[in-house]
Amino acid sequence: MSSSLAEECTPLKRKYDACFNAWFEGYLEPAVSASITPAQRTKFSQEKAAEFEQSCGQVWREYKDCVQRAVKEKGLDVLLDQARVENPLKEPPTDSRS
Repeated sequence: MSSSLAEECTPLKRKYDACFNAWFEGYLEPAVSASITPAQRTKFSQEKAAEFEQSCGQVWREYKDCVQRAVKEKGLDVLLDQARVENPLKEPPTDSRS
């Protein structure tokens, strides 16, 4: 696992990475199963989202807040805002074949 943008955020990053990886391992295989119906997939996804929030949500928010503070302290927020103005994210093109 790599370090975070700011050294003080690295312990939170490692804790979040471990939580996410454990959660994702249990999500991936059943979610892509060929035998699952769309309704079952939706229900499964909702259950896994709730499980993620319960298991990893708080550490994710703490890590995100730490990184956002570091971005601001390093002056990167100005660069990010400039990049968003110069190259805004756009909606993906619609598929006209549908």
